[in-house]
Amino acid sequence: VGKNCNFEGLIDKCVVMLQLLGEFECKIDAKYRLRLPAGLISQLNSPAPPTFVINRGFERCLMLYPLNVWDKISEEVNQLNLYNQQNRSFVRYFYRGAQKVTMDNADRILINKRLLDYAGIDKDVVLSAYNDRIEMWASDEYEKILGNEPLDFSDLAESVLGNKNNPEL
Repeated sequence: VGKNCNFEGLIDKCVVMLQLLGEFECKIDAKYRLRLPAGLISQLNSPAPPTFVINRGFERCLMLYPLNVWDKISEEVNQLNLYNQQNRSFVRYFYRGAQKVTMDNADRILINKRLLDYAGIDKDVVLSAYNDRIEMWASDEYEKILGNEPLDFSDLAESVLGNKNNPEL
C-alpha cells in the first residue's frame, strides 16, 4: 500500500493507493454472506471494518470496490453528460444494483440475492483481486474464462503493452 500525499504547509490531501493481488476461493453461505479471506483483508490496511460498494461487472461477475475507490470512479461517471442517450444508458446500467456493504465482526459481507443471480453465483466463489478492485466470480464461470486463455500470452502482451512508450503506434 502506497501513500500519495500533497504537502503545502499542512497535508492538503492524502490518498491511500491500493495494490490488491491474489485469487481466493470462498463460499457463500445460506444467508448470502461471503467471508472475506484474511489474505485479502490484510491488503486493505483498514483500521475499522472496511466498507465496499458491490455492483455488476462488465462481464458476468460482480465487482467489489473499497469505498474510496468507488467514490473516485463515481466522480468520473457522474461527469458524463446525461443529455446524451448513450451516457444515460451507461450510467443507469453501471449503478444498477450497486450497494454499500460493510464487513461484520466475522469478516463477512452480505450480498444481495439479485446480484448473486446476475453473476450465476450459488455457493462456490473465486475472488480475483487486482489493482484497486476485486472481481467476484462463480467458480465454474471463472474456470471457463481461464480456459479461454490466449494461445500465446506473449502476443497478447505485445499487443496491449508493446507500444506503451509510443502510444501512437
